[in-house]
Amino acid sequence: MSLNGTTRTQAERADQTRTRILASAIRAFSENGLAGARTEQIAEAAGVNKALLYYYFHGKEALYSAALETVAQGVVAASIAALETGRSAGERLVRFALNHFDRIHSQRGFQSLMQQEMMRLHRGEENALTPIGETVFRPMMLRLLKVYAEGRRSAELIRVEEMQLMYAALGANVFYFLSAPVMGMLRGADLFTRGALEHRRRAAIEYLGQTIFIDRKHGARVAARILKETPMPKGLNGRLKKNVTARNKARGL
Repeated sequence: MSLNGTTRTQAERADQTRTRILASAIRAFSENGLAGARTEQIAEAAGVNKALLYYYFHGKEALYSAALETVAQGVVAASIAALETGRSAGERLVRFALNHFDRIHSQRGFQSLMQQEMMRLHRGEENALTPIGETVFRPMMLRLLKVYAEGRRSAELIRVEEMQLMYAALGANVFYFLSAPVMGMLRGADLFTRGALEHRRRAAIEYLGQTIFIDRKHGARVAARILKETPMPKGLNGRLKKNVTARNKARGL
């Protein structure tokens, strides 16, 4: 094998090792938080020794930041893709909102990490969210607002304060998942079952079709078409789902 071929193979192996460590770290941090996760367990789950973990990531905080940024970049890439489908501005916004719901549903590890970082940011503590906010999340927000402005100019979308539209489209999704344990207790139902999630997903998109479009009939058709074309993804992975189920049982749900 040539020197270049050997170097390329070594680089590929290094990338694969780094990817395994990050995947293990994302699971550990999402389940146990920054304080509760142990680098020894992360290394063991990734199939490497602790020294190699520290070779790639110079400390637990650096590994945590890299894990959060890795997941955030993937999420934002998928979200921006939903805004660049070549459809009307209104349809792109509805697709973005649906992508947001599906991401919360299917990528709970990311949601857990984000909630932890938002709490640290709220308390004024050092956090991993601030640096990636500018490089990862701001471009997505600006793209979303640009699409809304396009929809207003074309007279497809209602004229409201732009940030309020974003809160209305995405805030309902966040509130559903945050409040599901309490609302489930009050209603005597598990709101994390697939049937309950499918119902809420459909209702959220149908609601947007009736509220953000000037022509409600057009909005209803857009919502129906998007729901038909986009099946709900699979939900939580096994370990996270087990944790949610255990918490629900503890609450008597």
